[in-house]
Amino acid sequence: MSQWRTVLEEVIRDRRGGLVGYASLFAPDRSSAEDLVQEALVRVFSHPRTLRSVPSAEQYVRRAIRTAFLDQARKDKTWRGKQHLFASDETARGPEQAVQSGMDVRAALAALSPRERACVVLRYFEDLPVADIAAELGIGQGAVKRYLSDGSSKLRGILAVETDTDLDAGSESAHVSPIDQRSAR
Repeated sequence: MSQWRTVLEEVIRDRRGGLVGYASLFAPDRSSAEDLVQEALVRVFSHPRTLRSVPSAEQYVRRAIRTAFLDQARKDKTWRGKQHLFASDETARGPEQAVQSGMDVRAALAALSPRERACVVLRYFEDLPVADIAAELGIGQGAVKRYLSDGSSKLRGILAVETDTDLDAGSESAHVSPIDQRSAR
C-alpha cells in the first residue's frame, strides 16, 4: 500500500474526532463540521504530497479546513451581494427589463478605458482579488485600485446608480449594484 494511503487511514482512524472538533469551531453544526473535514481530506490527499507522518498530515488537513471554511464564506458573501440581481422580493423582473439592463451595462462598460474595463470586469464579474488582477494584467496593485475606483465612479455616473446614502434617505425604488456595495467597503 502507498505511504500516503497509510497516513490517510491513520489520520481518519486516530485524528478524525479532533479534526471534526476543530472544524466545529468554524461550522455552525456538526454536520457542516464533518463536511469541512471531508472536503479538507479530499483537498489534502487528492494532490501528490510527501506526507509521511500523521502529525504533518493533520496540520495540512487543519489548514485545509480553515481554507475551505474561508472559501465557502467568501462564496456566500459574493452570493449575498449578487442575489438581488436574480430576483427581487416583490416581483421578478421581466425579460425585457433584464435585456435592457444588460444593454445598459454593456454600453456603460464600453465607455470605460480598456484598463478600467478589464479591471472592473475581473473584479466584479470574475470576483478576482486586486492582487490577482494585478498579476493577470501585469500592472501594480495600486494601479488596479485606481482603475477600479475610476471605473466604478464612471459606471455610477453613467448608470445613475443610487448609493447607500440615497437608500438611507428613504428611496423605495433604489437599487444598489455590486459595484457600489464593494466600493463602499
